Amino acid sequence: MLRGPTTDGLRRIATGYGLHLSDDDLEAFRRLITGSLESYRRVDQLVEPALPVNYPRQPGYRPRPEDNPYNAWYWKCSIRGAPEGPLHGKRVAIKDNVCVAGIPMMNGASILEGYVPEMDATIVTRILDDGGEIVGKSTCEHLCFSGSSFTSDTGFVPNPHDPTRSVGGSSTGSAVLLALGECDMAIGGDQGGSIGHPSAWTGVYGLKPTYGLVPYTGIFPIEQTLDHIGPMAATVGDVALLLESLAGPDGLDPRQQGVQVDRYTAALGAGVRGLRIGILEEGFNWPNRSEPDVDEAVRRAAHAFADLGASVSTVSVPMHRDGFHIWNCILFEGVTALVVNGNGMGTNWKGHYSVSLLEAFARGRLSQADNLADTVKLVMLMGEHMRQQYHGRYYAKAQNLSRALTQAYDEALREVDILVLPTLPMKAIPLPTKSNLTPEEFLASALGINHNTCPFNVTGHPAFTVPCAKSEGLPIGMMLVTRKWAESTVLRAGRAFEETGAYTVRIQR
Repeated sequence: MLRGPTTDGLRRIATGYGLHLSDDDLEAFRRLITGSLESYRRVDQLVEPALPVNYPRQPGYRPRPEDNPYNAWYWKCSIRGAPEGPLHGKRVAIKDNVCVAGIPMMNGASILEGYVPEMDATIVTRILDDGGEIVGKSTCEHLCFSGSSFTSDTGFVPNPHDPTRSVGGSSTGSAVLLALGECDMAIGGDQGGSIGHPSAWTGVYGLKPTYGLVPYTGIFPIEQTLDHIGPMAATVGDVALLLESLAGPDGLDPRQQGVQVDRYTAALGAGVRGLRIGILEEGFNWPNRSEPDVDEAVRRAAHAFADLGASVSTVSVPMHRDGFHIWNCILFEGVTALVVNGNGMGTNWKGHYSVSLLEAFARGRLSQADNLADTVKLVMLMGEHMRQQYHGRYYAKAQNLSRALTQAYDEALREVDILVLPTLPMKAIPLPTKSNLTPEEFLASALGINHNTCPFNVTGHPAFTVPCAKSEGLPIGMMLVTRKWAESTVLRAGRAFEETGAYTVRIQR
């Protein structure tokens, strides 16, 4: 039942806004507000439009630890789509920040445990319409706020290549399930490198598409200008095939403007002859971050394109080194506004709002704030501090600078067709524990490793992670970046490199 405000309640609100109102003023406003609640009561009576749920399903189950040794599954199920279609026979894992009707969704956070969506995200409907089978929800980091794999409230996700090492995040489970062969395709989400990181450290393929190419409808957001969702798979061909099903506007996601789709699988056999490959110098030799074997492996892989008929040169984008700082200023304040103060949905955008998800998250956040991960607490505290002290100045300036950063990459991509750099400048880091790290070191291992990936979340360029080598038994990822809407270019290059056999995923359970 809707409750109107009390005079004392309005006085507290007025004080917070710096208003000085008399008791008579407050009482007048209270009566006006009470009358306006009639609109809210009427809206409560109306039925809102729902997203379709077209395929029957059972609720599935939480796998036992002995059946889930890498903690990569959050939930298992079997939802079969259309009897025919391009994805028929493909097993698809869905990252657990994506709504699947009737299947629990935790988004890595205990404050959402028990929430069951009533709708399918657009991409879920598209997968099922094209004949795919959804085989479960993959573990993700706590509200997807980590580039490593130790913040999920269901526990660490260890790396199959070395269980003492991180998988990268936040699409942790998706990468591990692919590496283990427990699914054929998977969904990853990406706001700062969350597709690229786990792909690079597990040796699978992951594509962060052009901003807006794949609709985000029905997916828990982080920051609307940084949110991306995309395909992951064990082969380039399956990445391209899944992207064909996912891509295109749905009319419900404000991130989608001027979307251009392609037949991505048709480009795979084109090879790289005639393509211009540019080794992005600023992506290498990061002080105190880059490992020499990673830099060497990615440079060697980039030069291998010359043997396949491409031209290879070096290019420089000095502003790449500022991308992390621009991203940080957008992330901290944007997340605080959307996820915290806006309870994951925010306002001022047209599209489909998941009311049940908003309510479930708000209840959990307000009643269990202490259970939020330290990564989330840091963002909340920093973002609110900057808002109160500087009133959005730095968020606004960073968004303006994002255009300059975009232009810098676009200028380089007029000289070359693909930029090549390490996805991550280091191999998989050890899984941390709070007992052997300071709080600052613990958080840095989650949030301070994405210097090469996050600039492309700011600019929206597609970034494709291709496994290119192993060192000390650990995979190394090469990132291919191209012009917006030109996913076919990096996919054909990725296929050409894949066919050299320079890297093959083989993991024995």
